[in-house]
Amino acid sequence: MFERDLRDLIDDVRDGRLSRRGFVRRMVGLGLGAPLAAAMLAHGVPALAAADARGAYRPTKAGGGGTLKLLWWQGPTLLNPHFAVGTKEQEACRIFYEPLGAWDDDGNLVAVLAAEVPSVENGGVAPDGRSVVWKLKPGVRWADGVPVTADDLVFTWAYARDPATAAVTTGSYKDITVEKVDELTVRLQFPKPTPFWADAFVGTAGSVIPKHVFADYAGAKSRDAPANLRPIGTGPYTFVEFRPGDMLRGARNPDYHLPNRPFFDAIEMKGGGDAVSAARAVLQTGEYDYAWNLQVEDEVLQRFEEGGKGRVDLVYGGNLEFVLLNATDPDTEVDGERSSVETRHFAFSDPAVRRAMDLLIDRDAIQRFIYGRTGRATHNTINGPARFVSKNVVRRFDVDEANALLDAAGWARGADGIRAKDGRRLRLVFQTSINAPRQKTQAIIKQAAAKAGIALELKSVVASVFFSSDVGNTDTFPHFTADLEMYTTNATQPDPTTWMLQYASWEVAQKINKWQGRNIVRWRSAEYDRLYNEAATELDPVKRAATYIRMNDLAVGDNVLPLLHRAKVSAVVKGLHAPQSGWDNDLWNLPDWWKEA
Repeated sequence: MFERDLRDLIDDVRDGRLSRRGFVRRMVGLGLGAPLAAAMLAHGVPALAAADARGAYRPTKAGGGGTLKLLWWQGPTLLNPHFAVGTKEQEACRIFYEPLGAWDDDGNLVAVLAAEVPSVENGGVAPDGRSVVWKLKPGVRWADGVPVTADDLVFTWAYARDPATAAVTTGSYKDITVEKVDELTVRLQFPKPTPFWADAFVGTAGSVIPKHVFADYAGAKSRDAPANLRPIGTGPYTFVEFRPGDMLRGARNPDYHLPNRPFFDAIEMKGGGDAVSAARAVLQTGEYDYAWNLQVEDEVLQRFEEGGKGRVDLVYGGNLEFVLLNATDPDTEVDGERSSVETRHFAFSDPAVRRAMDLLIDRDAIQRFIYGRTGRATHNTINGPARFVSKNVVRRFDVDEANALLDAAGWARGADGIRAKDGRRLRLVFQTSINAPRQKTQAIIKQAAAKAGIALELKSVVASVFFSSDVGNTDTFPHFTADLEMYTTNATQPDPTTWMLQYASWEVAQKINKWQGRNIVRWRSAEYDRLYNEAATELDPVKRAATYIRMNDLAVGDNVLPLLHRAKVSAVVKGLHAPQSGWDNDLWNLPDWWKEA
């Protein structure tokens, strides 16, 4: 297998199909290491293609590529980017909708619908951090032929920030003002100095929607819009068919705003199944071109790669697999709401229990025996870029210390070995999505917890339910009606501003906001909130990074238990060029995807 992969790498270098960044990634993937790759680059590898910010070598005309077949083992259920709770919906929406800018793999902001990326040098960013000017590319049209204008940007802002819309992206828009400058230009005004301004209209939360399509369905009517299931966007493909949870089809947009793109004539996104079968369908059988989000044991992935039909693509950004300890009581209802912020968890309100649970997680074993190259054991919620990563948090696996902590806190063992205090037993429900690595991780944690007198009842929810936006289903992860839950949260920006909102008090997911808030764990800290607001206006990058590190240390010391710095893992059929980014959706650069004959 190694020899074949090395031959493929040599062929790609010889034929000019690799960028310098792609060459380094492939060398690392083969186990040859970044230092060797760097040394080779330093001495010159002339066949490497000169890559621009949005991709390396590509065909010189649009179309002719047949159908691009994607396999999303969690099928999308809606196609409105501002209602996209789960990553599967975000990805599906990026086929049709686009932001002004996106994040490449190096964390650089690149223009998509924008004519250029704003900067202080080009006059787009105000030196005081209080405003940004975005200019649209001229000539861009919606799929129905209507021109894209500044009015669409202003409408998108008003739509997303309206509380009645209950958009999941509201946090990116609610505190800013967007005003039209001319037909292709808008100015974003911030109420205070804003060092990280590239949030609204950028990346996952930034998709622009057409005013003429959604204007009659704003606010309270937003969920009734036909376009929620039949999108009209600016993307490389136009809508053809959608069967929620099953199949999504699109056709090449003949009026796409980038020259010679897209390469494929049609696109199909098949939903359903599981991650293992998805990996097999690309790597072993070659039935599909690309499979997303492969949370599969690395040993299984390596075995599939031996089939020679494709490769595993790994990119690291800031994605985090973590366990959350519910700060509220899931067993008590307040006005019909479980896990209400008006309640406190009987066990996790005790810092001794929280600390004990952390000590009972063998992160190194989880990485070594389950995730392999696809995850790195971590104790931090921020795992990149490096300047924001804390070196202060030290965790270890220690069952004896966990027992000592619980003994000292008065949690006494009963006759059956389960601890109790004040009549409440440490019998807890631990939920996650159905996925082999997660069930194995649950089992490892359960076994260790039992040794400390904590009984965990394991609950596994079908992924399409767990990650859905169904406000009436209490089995979704935002409802969090268990005691513990585990999943991955995806970092879609290289700056921590939006990422750290998931622990801010005002972002608690609850009934009043239809469980659309980012703070799923419902942990609240006045000190954390103060630091967040401080970092949000700090223009000094060194001071700002130090503040985020302090926030990281506060959150992971309480109800947030990081497990793994997760790689984005995908399966790519041989010959497919699919540029990836650790800081944006898998389909962030879909127009540049192409496949060798």
